[in-house]
Amino acid sequence: MTEEREPKGYDANSITVLEGLQAVRERPGMYIGDTGINGLHQLVYEAVDNAIDEAMAGWCKTIDVILHRDRAITIEDDGRGIPIGRHEKESQRRGKDVSALEVVMTVLHAGGKFDKETYKVSGGLHGVGVSCVCALSEKMVVQVYKEGKVHEMQFSKGHVSQELAVVGTTAKRGTKITFWPDATVMKVVDAEYDTLAQRIRELAFLNPGVQITLRDERDGRDDSTFCYEG
Repeated sequence: MTEEREPKGYDANSITVLEGLQAVRERPGMYIGDTGINGLHQLVYEAVDNAIDEAMAGWCKTIDVILHRDRAITIEDDGRGIPIGRHEKESQRRGKDVSALEVVMTVLHAGGKFDKETYKVSGGLHGVGVSCVCALSEKMVVQVYKEGKVHEMQFSKGHVSQELAVVGTTAKRGTKITFWPDATVMKVVDAEYDTLAQRIRELAFLNPGVQITLRDERDGRDDSTFCYEG
């Protein structure tokens, strides 16, 4: 009889670092396929997959995807929130304090997915994808809702532009990622609603009980909400 293990906590040290992020901006096609509309949508999918991972682990029930008028795209979930504590190994390597959030957003192949005791299943390249989104964004704002506080960190083209700070209080939990695709790299920066809606519908079908909403603020159309019972 196999002894069951106690679930390991999802904290700063759950994030494992495998390699750096340098090549993404130089050769984006290797990571997202191309720099056209398909590549842009892949950036959205990778950020959504971050939330889907939390849903598959049983921590997330709602995901919101918002297309803003200024071409920014927001993905928000009610999962545990990306860890914001000190990442010991990366801090030792760099000789300064580095948060797990910074590692997830700026280091390729960093994420809870690679620790099998933290994630038993995974819907996407957790950590790999979201770091690619960061690298290919002119600006990215990440807010993490944990323990009654709103923690915010900002990035530009794969680098930290504003250090992690507490910017408010909240009763929510989860992660909110807003990014502005970098038009100097991406040939297309306007996402197609119908294509995203189809993908989101598929993800909702594959993850019963998870409600995923797509909102387009660019033209005022009604929200599309997808949720299927198990």
